[in-house]
Amino acid sequence: MTSAPLSDLAGAWLLVVDPQRIFADPESQWGSLMFGDIIAPVHHLAERLGPQRTVVTRWVPGRSRVGSWADYFAAWPFADRPDDDPMFALVGQAEEISAHPTVDVPTFGKWGEDLVDVVGPTPTLLVTGVSTDCCVISTVLAAADAGARVVVVTDGCAGSSREHHTAALHVMGLYPPQVVLATSAEVLTALG
Repeated sequence: MTSAPLSDLAGAWLLVVDPQRIFADPESQWGSLMFGDIIAPVHHLAERLGPQRTVVTRWVPGRSRVGSWADYFAAWPFADRPDDDPMFALVGQAEEISAHPTVDVPTFGKWGEDLVDVVGPTPTLLVTGVSTDCCVISTVLAAADAGARVVVVTDGCAGSSREHHTAALHVMGLYPPQVVLATSAEVLTALG
């Protein structure tokens, strides 16, 4: 499923977008039925790159309830909780994979100053996480637009549904060479 050849991945960072209980719990309104499928691919990549080259993000509500975010929380009142609510905690499998503090952002896209402070302004990112059709795609396109080289690890991402996951991958696949789609096996082979 590679959309373009994988280039040199030396110095790449593994970015794990929002591996949180709110997205992993099948009882959550935002729970992804695909979440369990991404644990092994993410862990294989995290083991290869190590905790110093792995960054984990969290979506947190923050304090803003203006403009479209007011509409958003009106549509999803169950998520209108304090940032330290247990539903926003990382799943156990993600707690120890990074040596860096989590990058906590109250927006879908995680690309911004806090992430740049860790990975630099034009890194190579191996992007995994949830949800492919929301926070992952928002992060990927902003990072690529800013000059990052992005590899979306297709089996390391979980969508809100399989159909939405496939649709988001299709859209991100339209951005080569800035965005490349690859499986975790292809990435591990390219890492050597």
